[in-house]
Amino acid sequence: MGLLTYIAIAAGAGGAVISAPIVLGAVGFTSAGIAAGSYAAGMMSSAAIANGGGVAAGSLVAVLQSAGMAGLSGSATAAVASAGGTAGLLAALI
Repeated sequence: MGLLTYIAIAAGAGGAVISAPIVLGAVGFTSAGIAAGSYAAGMMSSAAIANGGGVAAGSLVAVLQSAGMAGLSGSATAAVASAGGTAGLLAALI
């Protein structure tokens, strides 16, 4: 792999970690809770209907809301960086 490939991987990983909280907030997973009328509110409504009125702990909605309120955990940051790095590698190979 060449230098540009490594740069693309690093940029993808860093960009994903930096943009994750911004994207979460933009879709409605905020530090103050789920924003009314947002995409996140729609997800929460669907999850609640599917689970008989409540959102199950550990569900996608619960995990994203937790990340929106408290930020990404260490393992979540690593996962996001890995996904971003992979996207950077794929972009470099195109």
